[in-house]
Amino acid sequence: MSPWRALGAELALWRAAGQRATFWCRDDDASHDSPALQRLLGIAERAALPIAVAAIPATLERSLVEAVMRSKFATVIQHGYAHRDHATANERKIELGLHSDIEETLADLARGAEMLRRGFSDRFLAVLVPPWNRIAAPIVARLPAVGFVGLSTLGARTAQSPVPGLTQCNAHVDVIAWRRDRTFIGVEAAIERALAHLRARRESGADPDEATGVLTHHLDMSSEAWDFLIELVDRTREHGGVWIDVEAAFGVAGRAPTTCGRSA
Repeated sequence: MSPWRALGAELALWRAAGQRATFWCRDDDASHDSPALQRLLGIAERAALPIAVAAIPATLERSLVEAVMRSKFATVIQHGYAHRDHATANERKIELGLHSDIEETLADLARGAEMLRRGFSDRFLAVLVPPWNRIAAPIVARLPAVGFVGLSTLGARTAQSPVPGLTQCNAHVDVIAWRRDRTFIGVEAAIERALAHLRARRESGADPDEATGVLTHHLDMSSEAWDFLIELVDRTREHGGVWIDVEAAFGVAGRAPTTCGRSA
């Protein structure tokens, strides 16, 4: 069976059970406008596709604000603070680890949220996307104290709320092969990742309420990756899938952190 037919068959099982599979789209590493960003926002416009744009506060440029505010389908979430790697020689890349004082890290995150709130107003939702999808558990525990309502990493979530006051909704299909010169992972591999999460949701092997997340990086997308995204949206909708916005994915209304600076 072809990958696309397998996806259609899976979505047919959802329909037979009286359910509709939900999807959401997260795009990382945004800081400025570019032809690649315009391509993403153009796809969103033509397909009426909600996009959660994960912006880096420390490198934010006015051009990104202007581009997002012109789009009817883009919402901004927060991609760390500066997207800087603080890992030691034997660690995987991480910005939000315990290499710095936790109070300073939280203050940076809150400062970044305030920058995004000022720029994007109610188009900003206080969801944190850790760079490289890694974050230390003690930092997660303190995120609600500085106003964050959501967390998004990679892979099926183990709990809807990792700590009280924080909802987690992850990405499950990263379309880029980072260790193969940032090429497209391929239609078969991408659909298999989507199918794995959809099946787990349907068979109670994963939280059925966590929307299946597709992760893009507009600055690193090949033409094949763009084509896949367009076809995925079209085909999933054809078979009853629903693409939801970031507010629906996290079950919250769009708002910025209510508390900034150091937590108590």
